[in-house]
Amino acid sequence: MTLLLKPITRLSLFQTHFQIINNNNPRARARAISVSCSWSHEAHKIVREFDPKIPIEKAITPPSSWYTDPSFYAFELDRVFYRGWQAVGYTEQIQEPRDFFSGRLGNVEFVVCRDDNGKIAAFHNVCRHHASLLVSGSGKTSCFTCPYHGWTYGLNGELRKATRISGIDDFSINDFGLVPIKVATWGPFVLLNMDNEILQKDNIDTDNVASEWLGSSSELFSLNGVDTTLTYVCRREYIIECNWKVFCDNYLDGGYHVPFAHKGLASGLSLDSYTTSIFEKVSIQSAEGGSKQKEDDRLGSKAFYAFIYPNFMINRYGPWMDTNLAIPLGPRKCLVVFDYFLEASFKDDKAFIERCLADSEKVQMEDIRLCEGVQKGIESPAYSTGRYAPNVEKAMHHFHCLLYDNLIN
Repeated sequence: MTLLLKPITRLSLFQTHFQIINNNNPRARARAISVSCSWSHEAHKIVREFDPKIPIEKAITPPSSWYTDPSFYAFELDRVFYRGWQAVGYTEQIQEPRDFFSGRLGNVEFVVCRDDNGKIAAFHNVCRHHASLLVSGSGKTSCFTCPYHGWTYGLNGELRKATRISGIDDFSINDFGLVPIKVATWGPFVLLNMDNEILQKDNIDTDNVASEWLGSSSELFSLNGVDTTLTYVCRREYIIECNWKVFCDNYLDGGYHVPFAHKGLASGLSLDSYTTSIFEKVSIQSAEGGSKQKEDDRLGSKAFYAFIYPNFMINRYGPWMDTNLAIPLGPRKCLVVFDYFLEASFKDDKAFIERCLADSEKVQMEDIRLCEGVQKGIESPAYSTGRYAPNVEKAMHHFHCLLYDNLIN
């Protein structure tokens, strides 16, 4: 049987940024396109093994290859993570001029900073000389100086100094600034968009960003206390031996696993009240608090769990908000970053904070065991596809359909 593939009409991030730096090297650009096309054709075959048109009551889950195949993983990075707005941090990290933070998404190393005029900018965190990373972590700086050979860049990305290049031909300092990435903020969150078409736009309208990122659900976030008034508490990071989608699937099962895997959490929630609402690229799960709630209980009277496609989760409960960012590290490994925020009136209650963080840590350890067990099961020859529980796993099915649309178009 001949598989008909849609023509590739847009260059991948790898191709477009290769083109930015190698405009005068058509042979190198052709090699990049050839490599990209070979793995994208193979990945297309795997994508089509899932059919989003089948209603959830009859649907089969995506095949195990979505969670294990290296060519699918590479294709997924390009189609899912290198297009559209991606949450990468929060505004408090760049609150003051000269603040910066760095990170990695797929193969993209990035740095986000605020210049002396208060303008936020983002760049590929890669020196244009010999590709050294410029910075790591977060901090404060007046410029980015490469630790390898001392090339120095301003916070606007311009190359200020290229050391020991006397005798070089055909070199213009204006052509060797940092490669920019489009950046925006919404509420307390910092977003990046690596799509080359977005990069050409001078101004990014906040309302358009909200519309694209959150769709018609945006007002619900403000109504449920997701805003900039919360105080940042801490960050915790977990490297998990599972595909990033396994972690998301676990989050999106409508509380299905909670009474079995999180008995402590289950006692603080009224699981019979669990509801799921589906929006364009967002799903929201909510539940009422359990009947025996204390005033200082971390869960409060209602829990609000929002998943923003493709990999960002916002949890608002009691006086707390925590965010979960699932960053792919390979076909069977991911980094999950938890950032914790708290209402200002609780920020000095150290005993309460420590007790709540310990409760949260217990839940994370339980989820890590689940996710790593699922990944091992997915890799077993005994498993190929599964089914959905229609009444509770609507958000998971929605997630898989969004992935399909992203990957096939």
